[in-house]
Amino acid sequence: MNGGICLSCEAIERYLGEEEERVHALRGVSLDIETGSVHAVVGPSGCGKSTLLYVLGLLDLPDAGQVAIESEPVSHLSDDELAHKRNKFIGFIFQFHFLMDEFTAQENVTIPMRKLGQLSDAQMRERAADLLEAVGLGDKLRRLSRHLSGGEQQRVAIARALANDPRVILADEPTGNLDTANSERAFELLQNLVHDRGKALLLATHNPAIAEACDWTHEMKDGRITASHARGQRNSNF
Repeated sequence: MNGGICLSCEAIERYLGEEEERVHALRGVSLDIETGSVHAVVGPSGCGKSTLLYVLGLLDLPDAGQVAIESEPVSHLSDDELAHKRNKFIGFIFQFHFLMDEFTAQENVTIPMRKLGQLSDAQMRERAADLLEAVGLGDKLRRLSRHLSGGEQQRVAIARALANDPRVILADEPTGNLDTANSERAFELLQNLVHDRGKALLLATHNPAIAEACDWTHEMKDGRITASHARGQRNSNF
């Protein structure tokens, strides 16, 4: 750990669904993420991992509790202000990549940059090319995303998440659709980025090898964080 807290939540409550179908998805979850650290959230399907990531990523609002970015509460912000914070500060990698099929790999990576509007067109294309090179796709810049393999599409999605140089990367099963070699490569890229450039990474994963390599592992069950372990201090019981 080598930095201050860049993303945190306190006493988060979240209900999903209506009436009889209503589920208490998050039950008083509190978590601090420091710059320079990699955190894993582990637990059975349905325990609240994805819901927690969506709330922390400002994609969903909590029913109670508070999310803060660099100690500044954000839950009261308007939709437009939340969208700007999210686009500038947070990179999100989903299990399913959500690329634009008719766009090239390079064009997909420039989309978040266009939304933020801080770079020229040439700068955006150059940055997208550099990021695709970093994930091993430097030779596929102009290939339409629908002509890429599943593993290649997921690596484009990782490059896209890094487009605006976010302080925090949130990843929901980011390597779930990758083979072992590409899974390790993608995680190593993210890990190096965090440690070398003072970013933070929080990922939900079912992969014990990836969880073991994180600085912290948080175990979730029934909408609560039941235990948190620093690397080397946990049991492999997930």
